[in-house]
Amino acid sequence: MTTTAARSLRQRRIDTLHRLEHDVDAWVATAAGDGGAPYLVPLSFVWDGATLLVATPAASRTGRNLRTTGVAHLGIGATRDVVLVDGTVTAVEPADLPEEDAEIFAAKTGFDPRELTTAYLYFHVLPRRIRAWREVDELEGQELMRDGEWLVGD
Repeated sequence: MTTTAARSLRQRRIDTLHRLEHDVDAWVATAAGDGGAPYLVPLSFVWDGATLLVATPAASRTGRNLRTTGVAHLGIGATRDVVLVDGTVTAVEPADLPEEDAEIFAAKTGFDPRELTTAYLYFHVLPRRIRAWREVDELEGQELMRDGEWLVGD
């Protein structure tokens, strides 16, 4: 447990944006369209200021789930400083991703799906809901974005 005071909503948004801009890895949860069991994997991501970009093999369970349902849930950060993102997903073929975006992804994440023999897809995750908290004193007001709109300004 931390001994610092709870952050204001404004500060939580600032900290959340910092995490999105600087972190590299997230836990990504998906489920099959038929109500199948949730499936959780770690994936690297890049934040462009509006969406998160992830990549995974097209034939993987995660890739299939993302294409089928069009939704993902991401957990970023440590348990006591977490950002949770619920988003809608759009699949992008590597040939359709702008070269600059692919280069940024490769540089930040340390791997380039375009160089692999396994067929990968990129996925844009558009946040619809974002929550963030550190400790129990931040559970109230944890929701920073709802329906794709920030609830607190800069």
